[in-house]
Amino acid sequence: MKLPRVSAVVAAAVLAPAVLFPATASASETPKPTGVSGPDTGSDSARDTAPEDGDGQEKRDRAEVQRILADPNSGPGVREAAEKALKGGAAELRHFLDVELAEQRYIDNRVRTTQLLATGGPAVKKAAKAALRGTYQDVLDFLATGQFTARAEDEDRAEVEAVLADPNSGPGVREAAEKALKGGAAELRHFLDVELDDQRATDNHVRASQIYAAGGPAVKKAAKAALRGTDADIAEFLKTGQYVARAEDEDRAKIEAILADPATGPKVREAAEQALKGGAAELRHFLEVELADNQRPDNLLRLTRIADGAEGAGPALRLAASKALDGTYQDVLDFLATGQYAARAQDDRAEVERIHADPATGRAVREGAQKALKGGGAELRHFLAVELPVLRESDNRVKVSQIIETGGPAVRKAALAASEGSYADILAFLKDGWAKAKAEDEAAAAAKPGTGNGTGTDTGTGTGSGTGNGTGGSGQQPQTVQPAGHTGTGTTTATRTGSGTTSTTGTGTGTLAATGTDGLGWEAGGAAAALAAGAAMVV
Repeated sequence: MKLPRVSAVVAAAVLAPAVLFPATASASETPKPTGVSGPDTGSDSARDTAPEDGDGQEKRDRAEVQRILADPNSGPGVREAAEKALKGGAAELRHFLDVELAEQRYIDNRVRTTQLLATGGPAVKKAAKAALRGTYQDVLDFLATGQFTARAEDEDRAEVEAVLADPNSGPGVREAAEKALKGGAAELRHFLDVELDDQRATDNHVRASQIYAAGGPAVKKAAKAALRGTDADIAEFLKTGQYVARAEDEDRAKIEAILADPATGPKVREAAEQALKGGAAELRHFLEVELADNQRPDNLLRLTRIADGAEGAGPALRLAASKALDGTYQDVLDFLATGQYAARAQDDRAEVERIHADPATGRAVREGAQKALKGGGAELRHFLAVELPVLRESDNRVKVSQIIETGGPAVRKAALAASEGSYADILAFLKDGWAKAKAEDEAAAAAKPGTGNGTGTDTGTGTGSGTGNGTGGSGQQPQTVQPAGHTGTGTTTATRTGSGTTSTTGTGTGTLAATGTDGLGWEAGGAAAALAAGAAMVV
């Protein structure tokens, strides 16, 4: 009996790839009824005549063909031939079992091997290709065991590649994995069974040491304990312990930041300091419970102080704080969150306007204030808190430079010393030093000598007297000059001693402002004194 037409087509399609391989299947390789792969419970030999026991053998053959058809391991060729045999009689059933079963299994096994060649991993492809180039027994061995050995190698390779791709793999693990991938099944399996754990332990120890060096107090403590323990302790620290410790350190840092904030109230500060003395539980409890509980009284206290004028609060800010205190606690929170800044902006604008209008304000400050007034609350606050001190210093330094150019000797000396010092020296000069130095210059101008040395007084409405001593005609003549604008009546007495003695006394009313010394500096005052002394000598 000839093979079914479909089977012949399948066989031709499957066996065609065999042409690509050096070894081709020969006619002698076609399987015999006995010794074939897979289930084979057919009769021991084919019979040329019908069975002696009639329908009994046919029933047994039909049952066997049905079992083969139901077997999930039966290939498509075997199934097709079995279904066709079941439609026939005893002869067709016996022919399937004695001839077609082995032939179809041969075809199906080569088809299956070809499919594995197309879809398998590197090791499966290599083993399938070798089987197809070999004998049919090689194909059977590949399907029975070889494919699974090759699959295991491919799975090991994939696992090693996954270890290599894992960002958590340390340098030791990576190096060993790369080396294993260059080898075969034995090297891959040895890496997974032995080297992986050894290298991980080494890498974990290094990583824990690095975390210890860079971590906070809690992390250091946990890392140190892990490094003193087993490899499992280190692995557990890296997996979970470090993150628990990091959370504790983060909580501690948050509380320390709260303490460092100058706006933190006394009750919150006290609770925070207490929490820092404890561990992770105390730190977390403070942040989750105590912080909010203690902020309420602190906020109320702060608003009370602002309403009373603390923190440099202006009228608008004080009024807004008072209104918030009269409302709910939410009003207090709203004030602290936004309301205070709107009210402070009103006060800031008023202050900047005052500075701008002050005739004593310097040029730099005035220009800065004018610019700030064109902006909003942020610009006004920045001007007052940041720009104003810098601009004032600039204006004051310019003022001292001008004083150096126009002042008297003592004023110039003090101003120059201040300009070469710190800004504190500048402020001290403008506050007290300038007036003191100016007084020294005025005193020097008043005491500047004429052609002689002497002393004199002028009370304006009283009597002035002076005495001068000299030798011959070139003696010292004392003279006193009053500040410009002073008028009065008095008596002046001058005495000169030379080769003879002359005494002159006079009484009358005069106006010293006529000398023109009012408002002049020490130089002009000295000149006026000299003129007055000359006039006295003429008299």
